[in-house]
Amino acid sequence: MPGLALQLIVAMFVALCGVRSHAAAPTRKAVIGHAALNARVAPLWVAEDFGLFVKHGVSANAIFIRQAPVLVAALTAGDVHAAYTGGTTVLTAVTGGADLKTVATLTNKLGYDVVAAPSIKTAKDLRGKKVGVQTLAGTVWMGAMLGLEYLGLDPERDKITFLVIGDQTVATQALEAGQIDMTVLDGVFSRRLRQKGFNVLAELGKANIPFSSQGLVARGTTLREQRDLIESMLKGLLEGMAFCLSPRNKPAVVATIMKHLKLNDPASAEEGYLDVINGVERKPFPTVDGLRNIQRLMKLRNPAIEKFKVEEMIDDRILRQLDASGFIDGLAKTYPPK
Repeated sequence: MPGLALQLIVAMFVALCGVRSHAAAPTRKAVIGHAALNARVAPLWVAEDFGLFVKHGVSANAIFIRQAPVLVAALTAGDVHAAYTGGTTVLTAVTGGADLKTVATLTNKLGYDVVAAPSIKTAKDLRGKKVGVQTLAGTVWMGAMLGLEYLGLDPERDKITFLVIGDQTVATQALEAGQIDMTVLDGVFSRRLRQKGFNVLAELGKANIPFSSQGLVARGTTLREQRDLIESMLKGLLEGMAFCLSPRNKPAVVATIMKHLKLNDPASAEEGYLDVINGVERKPFPTVDGLRNIQRLMKLRNPAIEKFKVEEMIDDRILRQLDASGFIDGLAKTYPPK
């Protein structure tokens, strides 16, 4: 651990030197909310902790808001400038009249592990059991629905009950306590449970299931009236992503994950690091397929969603302009991915 801490300090020093020499002036303040508490938030944490937002002219503060619907409500009300969240809750809000746009999607495929109690050996053992999620119709619920579908199960036919438990930290505790029989978790959480005898029924990251997960979302009015602010935030986030995807920064990224998830086990944090490098897109363009997969299942709870054109909730013009300008390819040179 001392060596890891030293490498983190060195990496932060290098990053901050870059901030001082490249920072834009004046620096504006902004708040980015996130409802997830998993390793895939690492690009956002890195961008804040290592001064990458400041480097691009915005002092962005990342705040944790436990429930995605509360986060989206805060975004809609203008209490936060942007949200780092999945497409599920955003789609619900947009079909309800909210003026929100997905600017970038860092993860365009499902990355959860389906984790079950030690007594559950196969998919058929889940019939009549309880599945823990963060919210009904939220991102974790959607992941669980797609996970069950992948295993050939149907919640209604197989009498599977969904219980609102909480985020992945709380769901992990509930599974250990026997309050639920299954949940979906990122590798940083599933690894520890696997070691304790819990069963991983599927690693969905290997199934290439289209899914719009973590991304940067903003109000349409903010994009129209404060486009430069969103561009600065996106630049900082893109650099945070490039930082994370560069192998030379692995010790710093692992240490960042440990810090924010309050982990004592470096091996668990390394599982989270793998979640990041295997799931995050270097060029995070939102995909219609990922949103349509969400729409397909959400219409089970709200048939009206089927009529909505998911293309309308994407506004990736800033991202496309940054890509065309060579900004993203330039980051790959600064932070070599191999």
